[in-house]
Amino acid sequence: MDPNKTQIGVPPAADPNRTRAIPGGAFGGADPNRTQAMTGGFDPLRTTALQAAPPGKALTVSIVPGRDAAMANGPAREQFLLELTAAASEAGVGMGGAGRTAINLCLVIDRSGSMEGMPLEYVKQACGHVVDMLTPNDVLSIVTFEETVDVLMAPQRVTNKQPIKDGLSRLMAGNTTNLYDGISVSLQQVLGGTEGHRATRMVVLTDGDPTAGIKDFPSLTNLAGEIKQKGVSVTFLGFGPDYNEELLAGMAKRAGGTYRYIDQPSQIPDVFRGELDRLMTTVARNMTLSLKPARWVNLRAPASSTGPEVSITLADLERGATISQVLDFEFPNHPQGWYRVAAGKLKYDDLLQGNSQTVDVDIVMEFTGDASRYSGAQDPRVNGAAQVALASKAVERTVMGLKTGQITAVGAVQELQKTQMLLVSEGRTAEAQEVTMALRAIQSGDTGAAEKTLMGTMLNLDQGKK
Repeated sequence: MDPNKTQIGVPPAADPNRTRAIPGGAFGGADPNRTQAMTGGFDPLRTTALQAAPPGKALTVSIVPGRDAAMANGPAREQFLLELTAAASEAGVGMGGAGRTAINLCLVIDRSGSMEGMPLEYVKQACGHVVDMLTPNDVLSIVTFEETVDVLMAPQRVTNKQPIKDGLSRLMAGNTTNLYDGISVSLQQVLGGTEGHRATRMVVLTDGDPTAGIKDFPSLTNLAGEIKQKGVSVTFLGFGPDYNEELLAGMAKRAGGTYRYIDQPSQIPDVFRGELDRLMTTVARNMTLSLKPARWVNLRAPASSTGPEVSITLADLERGATISQVLDFEFPNHPQGWYRVAAGKLKYDDLLQGNSQTVDVDIVMEFTGDASRYSGAQDPRVNGAAQVALASKAVERTVMGLKTGQITAVGAVQELQKTQMLLVSEGRTAEAQEVTMALRAIQSGDTGAAEKTLMGTMLNLDQGKK
C-alpha cells in the first residue's frame, strides 16, 4: 500500500477497519473531470484518513465529510474538512539537530527616521537574541532599509556570532521608508541561502507606511505573491501608530506568511524569539493543494471555481500544528450512488526527510434519496471549522465597519464579543486573546490599535492553523 495516498472507503466484504484507494488515483487512470460512480460498494460510516503520519513523514492527511450522504436528484451542497497535522516527534528534525529544523533566515530591518531611539534599540536587542539562537547549520542574512537599502550581511552560515552582533549594534536611523526595495533586495539574499531543505523565511519589521520608492498597494502585494512563488515565506511584524496594517496584512496573505501587531517596542524581543521558535520547528513548507472538481461539481470555498482546477496555497506547518481547511462543494444534480466529486494532489517540502512529497487526495460522496440521511446534523468537527471560517468574515466586517464609520464602537464590541465566545468554544485561544486585546483597545478609545490587531486575527483564521 502506498503510504502517501489518502485512502477513501471500504468494500462491504473487506475488513471495515481497513481503507483502500479509489481506482485510478488522483489525476490518474479515469478522467477526473468526469463524475464517476464508485463501484464495489462503500461503507457509509466514513472516514477518509491516514490515521497517523507514516514513519518519518511530516504530515497526516485526513478528510472528514460533513454528512454520511448528500441529496440525490436535486441541488445539494456539502462540506468536507481537510485536516493536515504535522508530526509531533522531535527526533531527526531537518538538518538542525537537537530536535529542530535548520533555517535560512533573512532579517529585514526598517531603520527609517521614525525608528530612531528605543524602537531601533529594541530591534537590535531582538536581532542579537536571534543570532544567539542560531547554529552553524543555519544560514542568516541581514538587510536594512530606509531611503536606501544596505546588505548588512550576505547569506552565510552562523559560525562567528560576535561580528554579526557588533554590526547590528552600529545600526543608526536614516530617512524615509523604502519598503519595496528593502524586500526585493532581501529576497535576493534569502534565495542565495537555499542550499538543502531548510525552513526559509524573511522576517520584516517596520513601524511605518512606505514613503519612498514604489509605494502603491498593488505593486507591494504583487511582490509578496512573487516571493511565495519562489518558495519563500514572510513574517511581517509591525508596531507603532503610523504603520499601514492593511498593506502589511495584505502582503502577508499574498506571501502565505504571518502578520503580527506589536503593541509596544519593548515587546519586540519576545515576539522575535517566538517567531524564531516556530520557524525552527517547521516540518512542512511550500504546501499547495490542487483540486479538480468532477464534472457538474462546483467548488464554492475556499476558492470559488467552476473551472477544471483550483490551486490553494497553505501555510507552513510547525511540529504538532494542524491546518483545518473547509472545502465547500455544490452539486446541481446527481443520481443515487457513490461518486468521486473531486480529485487532488497535496504537494509540500518535507523537512523531516529533506525531500518533496505528493499526497493523492480523492474526495467521494454517496448520493441518496433517503431524507433522514442527507438532512441529518453536520459532523461537529466540520461544523466547528466552518464556523471559524465564518468568524474570519465577521472580524473583517467589524474592522471595515470601524474604518468606514458604518459601525459604532459599541456595535463593534458586541460583534467581537460574539466572535470571542465562538473562538473560545472552538479552542482557538490565541485568536480569542487577540480579540480580547482589540476589545480593550476599543473600550479605551484606541480603535486604531484594535484594527491593527484584528487584521492579524483575520489572517490567522483564514489560514486555519492552530
